[in-house]
Amino acid sequence: MKTGGPDGELAASLRYLSQRYTMPYKEAKGVLTDIGTEELAHMEIISAIIYQLTKDLTIEEIKSSGFDTYFVDHTLALYPVAASGTPFTATYFQSKGDPITDLMEDLAAEQKARTTYDNILRLADDPDVKDPIKFLREREIVHFQRFGETLGVVQENLDSKNYYAFNPAFDNRQ
Repeated sequence: MKTGGPDGELAASLRYLSQRYTMPYKEAKGVLTDIGTEELAHMEIISAIIYQLTKDLTIEEIKSSGFDTYFVDHTLALYPVAASGTPFTATYFQSKGDPITDLMEDLAAEQKARTTYDNILRLADDPDVKDPIKFLREREIVHFQRFGETLGVVQENLDSKNYYAFNPAFDNRQ
């Protein structure tokens, strides 16, 4: 599903929890901490769904579903991979140390996560899968809105006529 891909919950959590350290404004730092922590809870939800869907698979079902290559490496253990089977890598998330750059990345990440959930909903037919995915999709929309508000907070703290001129996380040092 979407634990370990570039638009997955692990990348989102690590992105936000890493970015918080160089965020110069406490309101923005708080949002990154809150959403980063929530993304870890999202990973738990996705992992529970995957576990429930795979725990009783037979060897025949594993082979016929194309799950056999994963099975060879991980049996039925949860391992963070993209839907393509590519293992998680830290290159999936960005942390630049510039508040505007990082928040723009976060806005895009939430939209990509929403799109991924939309695609999962198009493929799923089990209500026990669809209902929590719908919930997670709604949370991605809320996160997008919160990051938009946070970008406004950052811009208000900078010279509104020229807020791209310097990085307050670095250039504003005393």
